[in-house]
Amino acid sequence: MPQRGSQTARRRAMRPALALRFAAPVLFLSGAAVRAQAASGFDGADNAVGLSLGTGLILFSTLTALLYLAGRRRWATHEAELSAEIEELRQKAERARAFLASETQFAVVWAGARGEPEIEGDVSLALDAATAPRRVLGFGAWLPPDQAKALENNVALLREMGQGFRQDLVSHNGRHLEAEGRAIGSRVVMRVRDVSGDRLELMRLREVHAAQTAQFNVLRGLLDLSSHPVWTRGADQALDWVNMAYAKAVDAETPRDAVARGLELLDRPAREAAARARQAGDVWTRREHVVVAGVRRLMDVLDAPLPGGGGGIADDLSELESVRADHALQVESHIRTLDQIATAVAIFDRSKRLFFANAAYRHLWQLDPAFLEQGPSDSQILDRLRADRRLPEQADYRGWKAALHSVYLAVESPPQIWHLPDGRTLRVAFDTNPQGGVTYLFDDVTERFALESQYNALARVQSETLDALQEGVAVFGADGRLKLSNPAFARLWRLPEKLIAERPHIDAVTAACKPLSPEDAIWADLRSAVTGLHSARMGFERRMNRADGAVVDCAVAPLPDGGALLTFIDVTDGVNVERALKERNQALLAAERLRNDFVHHVSYELRSPLTNIIGFIQLLGDGSVGPLNEKQREYAGYVLKSSAALLAIINDILDLATIDRDAMALQIGEVDIRRVIAEAAEGLQDRLAESHVELSIIAAPDVGVFQADGQRIRQILFNLLSNAVGFSDPGQVVTLAALRRDSEIVFKVTDRGRGIPPELLDKVFDRFESHTISSRHRGVGLGLSIVRAFVELHGGTVRIDSAPGEGTVVTCMFPLRGGEMIVRPKVESRAEGRA
Repeated sequence: MPQRGSQTARRRAMRPALALRFAAPVLFLSGAAVRAQAASGFDGADNAVGLSLGTGLILFSTLTALLYLAGRRRWATHEAELSAEIEELRQKAERARAFLASETQFAVVWAGARGEPEIEGDVSLALDAATAPRRVLGFGAWLPPDQAKALENNVALLREMGQGFRQDLVSHNGRHLEAEGRAIGSRVVMRVRDVSGDRLELMRLREVHAAQTAQFNVLRGLLDLSSHPVWTRGADQALDWVNMAYAKAVDAETPRDAVARGLELLDRPAREAAARARQAGDVWTRREHVVVAGVRRLMDVLDAPLPGGGGGIADDLSELESVRADHALQVESHIRTLDQIATAVAIFDRSKRLFFANAAYRHLWQLDPAFLEQGPSDSQILDRLRADRRLPEQADYRGWKAALHSVYLAVESPPQIWHLPDGRTLRVAFDTNPQGGVTYLFDDVTERFALESQYNALARVQSETLDALQEGVAVFGADGRLKLSNPAFARLWRLPEKLIAERPHIDAVTAACKPLSPEDAIWADLRSAVTGLHSARMGFERRMNRADGAVVDCAVAPLPDGGALLTFIDVTDGVNVERALKERNQALLAAERLRNDFVHHVSYELRSPLTNIIGFIQLLGDGSVGPLNEKQREYAGYVLKSSAALLAIINDILDLATIDRDAMALQIGEVDIRRVIAEAAEGLQDRLAESHVELSIIAAPDVGVFQADGQRIRQILFNLLSNAVGFSDPGQVVTLAALRRDSEIVFKVTDRGRGIPPELLDKVFDRFESHTISSRHRGVGLGLSIVRAFVELHGGTVRIDSAPGEGTVVTCMFPLRGGEMIVRPKVESRAEGRA
């Protein structure tokens, strides 16, 4: 910079000399022209022109000389000023160099954001002396990465935005440096200097101050997050800081607002008491009721004198008091609960005195409540129980009691079993309390011990029972391994004892059993039932045909514990018998079908000629082919009567055969009950007259009608009346009653004959069962069979009541629903009474 100023001053000093050099030739030429003109002796106009030109040149030269002299004076003055300025700049440069050299530092100057840097000073602060100065701009070469990056960011902001900075640095060689950057006019300067001594101490103090400030801010931030109101006071005892909880408690918008307005949390008496305590240098603590956000709450307040002022904190105890109240209620609830349980509970404190005993404890030991309320010691209670012979008998009672009291010092004690003199057995557990003391838990396990003994005995009985079973039993666990089996299982599948003792997996058992039964599908099902998911297991049964000709029934039942029970039964003999019975049954069914077909065929074959006979006899009897004498007419009547009886028997046989083949179809229609009774009675008039038996009909006028097959109802009543008349003595009365009862129609036929013995009641409805019982009645035993078959086809039931010597009552009941008959066709043929 000083060299450029001296060159400019030299150029300015040379300008007068150049002007002189230019003016001298002009003056010389002007004088020469005048002299030439005078010598040539010019005249007239030419002389005038030449004289004017010469005069002009002289005037121009004179003016130029005068201007030169004036300019030279100014230039000399300016040159002196420039010289003085150059000297001043040189002195400033020397002072700047001296300033740079006065400290160990270097500076980097940038001319604008895009200018090249100029480096001055001792760069050995950061680099070796032999290193090029420009390498100092590679901050990562002499600074840690984090400081280098921060310095680069600061320099970038300085060059782009002129933002100054100051940064403390520690170079790789351990030197403490300070980098400072600022903008000076159009240039930016970064100075890096070595700090030591006071400056280093200042930097250390600055770091400590920054750390403490950060900790102070963190502490205040934490206090702001606290739910406890906190405040500090200055030397004038006025609020100078409060946290957010304090501001909310006094309904201030912000903590600053609370401080500015001087909003106090405590009432005046409490504040005055706290102020007096601070003045005395004491810590003031008290529980005060404080209005917080419009709600009165109980708080534990602490106010203490501090250096430079004071401070305090308030702890809200409302929830704590509520918790304490709830805790007291819970304790009472637990006491009530403990009084309800069967386990005797006694709680002793750290001084071994009784703190609590529930009702079960008092009942167990039969101790006086007044004695327990006194809070006796553990030893006193044991001594009283021993005196009453309620403790286990001990040879060394003192040693036993000392060992028992050792649980007060033990971390964990195993339970004990006490066998009392009265035969009871107690399980005593100990629970050491963290605050000291012991809780005794007494459980009466007398019944449990008895049940365990019974269980063990039952287990032995079950084991012996399983061993005695002829069926093979195997129990597999949830892991698929054999847990239990009986000898029959091993014998049935010829399994070696060694394999059974190893508790094999179901796969091993399957592999050992497959040679006898190679049915893979069955064994796969068994494996799935044993090892599948418990929720997907289903019990099932399978029949296995073994290679040795045996037949085994297998059943699987899932167990509640995730296991599976497998049973194997050798049913070879039963299967053989079943096969024989099936073959015999098939033969019987074939014979029955053959019999039915034969009866049906023969009945049809008999009915056609019998019908012809009856027709011819009727022709002979009515005289259409000629008159008959009395004897012939009597014989014709006998033949007609016998033919009619034989036709009725054949019709009954045909009806039964049709029913057995499930081919009987009822012709359901509306049946007038009084009319069908009259029609049935009409067909019995001859028999009634011959037997001298009277028929009584009882039917209400409004008995009405019902849906049924009228012909079959008439046939039922006819058969019942015929049977009753046949077993009645002359002069007796047979009664036929009909009534409507609830949802059914009931017909009752009553006679006063000899009755039916009890041993014959179960056989009266069998086919071809006829018992005269010393009466005049004769028949083939189909009448009541027909009655029951037709009643059951209508969905009804037949009941017979009889006693020897008192007569018989036959009741037929036909169901109704909504006034309609329910007809349930017969789907199974009845075999009773079949020949």
